[in-house]
Amino acid sequence: MQSVVALDNVSFAWEQLPIVTIRHWRVARGQKVFLYGPSGSGKSTLLNLLSGILRPQSGSIRVLDQDLTKMQAWARDRFRARHIGMVFQQFNLLPYLSVRENIELAAYFSPATPLDQTWLDHILQRLELTNDLLNRKATGLSVGQQQRVAVARALLNRPELLIADEPTSALDTELRDNFLHLLLGCVEETGASVIFVSHDRTLKDYFDLQLDLRELAGAGEASPC
Repeated sequence: MQSVVALDNVSFAWEQLPIVTIRHWRVARGQKVFLYGPSGSGKSTLLNLLSGILRPQSGSIRVLDQDLTKMQAWARDRFRARHIGMVFQQFNLLPYLSVRENIELAAYFSPATPLDQTWLDHILQRLELTNDLLNRKATGLSVGQQQRVAVARALLNRPELLIADEPTSALDTELRDNFLHLLLGCVEETGASVIFVSHDRTLKDYFDLQLDLRELAGAGEASPC
């Protein structure tokens, strides 16, 4: 099966303190991977490596068969905007922009990808982001609404890889479950691979595979949930 993500002999350290060490890891096209581990185990650092925000000291990180470690920073930024959707723990919405402007930022940072208005209208409907919400500033939204805006932005360019970093940590059980159903339902329509990071292992049943980050230093193969 074709790999969307392929890591080999990757190491990353802050001030000579090892944070991430991975011998070998593959994520297949369309797989939904749940990645867990305690605080400080390097989960967010790994996601920053996969998205090209950080660069490892050694090893190879290939996403969609492109070696991020050999790209210049501007090329990694352009690649990420076009091919990788990201949902952050704090959502990272710009408070001075409207909901629509926050979503369409994804198209702004990927100028080679024309805005597909039909697809945008579809995901807005799918995520229950109504017209009256689109003109509001992001600061006027509930936490649940902010989450849905963040998902719409992440999916706007139909990325082949979706990365989510603890996006449910501030939610109660009902909101968390509703969010995961919406997120994974939208992803099904694009066929994207998903790497979802959380410390909460009760979420694992939503995913095809689960993996303890600490295992990646060994064999690095995800195990079925």
